[in-house]
Amino acid sequence: MTMVDPELQPTLLPTLGGETYVDPAYFVREQDRIFEQMWFCAIRSDDIVEPGNFRTVQIGRESVLISRNRKGGVTAFFNICRHRGATLCTEASGTVRRNFQCPYHAWTYDLDGKLIAAPNLIDMPMIDRVEYGLRKVHVREWLGYVWVCVAEDAPSFEDTVQGDVRERLGGVGAIDSYDMDSLALGRRIVYDVKANWKLIVENFMECYHCATIHPELTEVLPEFADGMAAQTYVGHGAEFGSDIAGFTVDGSHGFDALDGVSEDRDRRYYAITIRPTVFVNLVPDHVIIHRMFPMAVDRTVVECDWLYAPGVVADPTNAATMDKSVELFHRVNEQDFEACERCQPAMSSRMYRDGGVLVPAEHHIRVFHDWVGSRVAGPTQ
Repeated sequence: MTMVDPELQPTLLPTLGGETYVDPAYFVREQDRIFEQMWFCAIRSDDIVEPGNFRTVQIGRESVLISRNRKGGVTAFFNICRHRGATLCTEASGTVRRNFQCPYHAWTYDLDGKLIAAPNLIDMPMIDRVEYGLRKVHVREWLGYVWVCVAEDAPSFEDTVQGDVRERLGGVGAIDSYDMDSLALGRRIVYDVKANWKLIVENFMECYHCATIHPELTEVLPEFADGMAAQTYVGHGAEFGSDIAGFTVDGSHGFDALDGVSEDRDRRYYAITIRPTVFVNLVPDHVIIHRMFPMAVDRTVVECDWLYAPGVVADPTNAATMDKSVELFHRVNEQDFEACERCQPAMSSRMYRDGGVLVPAEHHIRVFHDWVGSRVAGPTQ
């Protein structure tokens, strides 16, 4: 996702047309050619700690069942019984003792997806228990999260997911130094946003709006008040204000910097967009992860995780400071999502049929628009 130098571009650039945010048929093409073809950050690995723990997530039009098997490995399957297509697990999360059983005809699968039981199965020797087991989904763990891909042939994880990080930070090592695998979940907030997923991505990528709707954020990161986003230039991190002690709602001191954070990254905020639906926010003492789940053309569920050093989360005396830490970006989220919801109804207006414009501070969003257009215009999978 190459960055665009605003000084080398015309004053205004066109956006996507309004129909791309409201047309159900366009959203179906996005499901088919983006969400169901790419790596998708589904859950945090710690969401399924013990064997039999599971979560179900919606990826495009597919329900995916993610679990931990008896050996402690992560498995992912299409959440569909092989018999008649009933949804296998209807709960968003839970724990099974030894297997998954379809509530319709009791076809039963072990934690590795093998068919192990069914009514009268002994009288049906033609059924191969592996062949008629649950269909597997590609799975990968990175940064403490489980990433899945429902495509038959998954794209290179290194070229796509890690490639976006390299283009933003100049290398994967810059994000690895935050050691996200070892961090603990301090808080999770789920937002149900009545807006198209692209509006949320575009909003996250730019800061032209920051001075207007983010008073707390621009107090902590003064350069954002000038409208230039942290993602405009490769490797750039927005610096804390001179009188700001920490990334908290009132600028007060937060926690000690994470062990791997180098001195040149201290007192800086880094924002990363990993296409299609992940935002990573790096600050010295914690990491904030947004995972988007586009549910409809005008509805997106966003799970936001605040991650800290394990000792910080375990110590109850840190609760008040953590509240101030979480509150800053929680307010940013609410402000951003309100803005996106304000835009969504207007996307169907005849006045926005041909779209709007991007000012120089937003020109890097054009790269995202071109990427979406190229993916949607591609062949049906």
